[in-house]
Amino acid sequence: MQQTMRWFGPNDTISLKDIRQCGVTGIVTALHEIPVGDIWTVEAIKERQETIRNAGMEWTVIESLPVHEDIKKANGAHLKYIENYKNSIKNIATCGIKVVTYNFMPILDWVRTNHAFENPDGSKALLYNQVAFNYFDLFLLKRPHVENDYTEEEKQIALNYGNSLSQSDKDLLFKNVLLGLPGSKVSFTREQILSLLENYKDIDNDKLRGNLIHFLSEVAPVAEASGVKLAIHPDDPPFSVLGLPRVVSTENDLNAIFNSVPTSANGLCYCTGSLGADPKNNLEQIIDVHGDRIHFLHIRNVKRDSKDVFRESEHLNGDNPIERIMEKLVLLMQKRNIDLPLRPDHGFLHSIEEGKEQYPGYSLVGRLKGLAELRGLEMGIRYKLKHELDNKI
Repeated sequence: MQQTMRWFGPNDTISLKDIRQCGVTGIVTALHEIPVGDIWTVEAIKERQETIRNAGMEWTVIESLPVHEDIKKANGAHLKYIENYKNSIKNIATCGIKVVTYNFMPILDWVRTNHAFENPDGSKALLYNQVAFNYFDLFLLKRPHVENDYTEEEKQIALNYGNSLSQSDKDLLFKNVLLGLPGSKVSFTREQILSLLENYKDIDNDKLRGNLIHFLSEVAPVAEASGVKLAIHPDDPPFSVLGLPRVVSTENDLNAIFNSVPTSANGLCYCTGSLGADPKNNLEQIIDVHGDRIHFLHIRNVKRDSKDVFRESEHLNGDNPIERIMEKLVLLMQKRNIDLPLRPDHGFLHSIEEGKEQYPGYSLVGRLKGLAELRGLEMGIRYKLKHELDNKI
């Protein structure tokens, strides 16, 4: 596999030098400073590319080329932004970058209720608690008609939970849920999020899926002609939040996306953490069915403590069978004669990095630990497969 790590650009407190010393050869990044919907120019891409090359690595994957909210809503202004997206893809291809990751989640790219869940060893992890989220939604955000989305029992359980929190706990929960896009440290305000939600009140899963398929029918042929692979990131978490539609959460969702736009340029960012947060998703079967569509790997694990709580766990120690998944991925790469780019998606915050300014989930030591474990697992599996083959000869 191509071993990569995410870098949030020149403003990242973790340097390219730090990342290179982790043993990676590829960088996963984006031009975060360019407003969503604007065209990425060849000049801007090459400038960032040169910065990465000067540090001894290559810009392997773009994560992400963001999709403008107007495209997701298909509100009339979206056609301009689709054309801009096509032009960005062409410019990316001109610079030789072959994989573009994106997502189609309305408003929020990801949600966790606790960014510092303490593990028994003192390291800290990201956690999602549905009851905590329900309290946020019902009693902190107070979005219009929110009471219609919950049963009386759910409302009471959420209220009881909230009554156990201090004001500082409530403030932190609000900040955690509404943290901005990756690469940003600014949270949404209540007024901002309510205004954004208003724009989605008439958009359900079917309509959002139709908007996604229309978008892909326009941009995927351009990507295919340019030699670029698009890799859609699954919803995180893989279920509705704030009443928003979700269309990349399940195996059926993936089937609909890929059957509707069959070109192989319309592919998947295979994220074991996002898909694996829903126990109904069969991660191994997704490889079997959509292996030719997988263009980028996010490997992390989750532990589902109850039906309402999941947390990010050690990469090799969780509810997802990472050992079996890795073996399937190695066999897939051998079949396709390709080395897929992989990044250790998130990592624990260890005490050695406490107090440093970092985006939640993106500590250097935690990701280095995860990458080392995944690297060793891949090497062991390749050795085992070679040994089995040698014994057959």
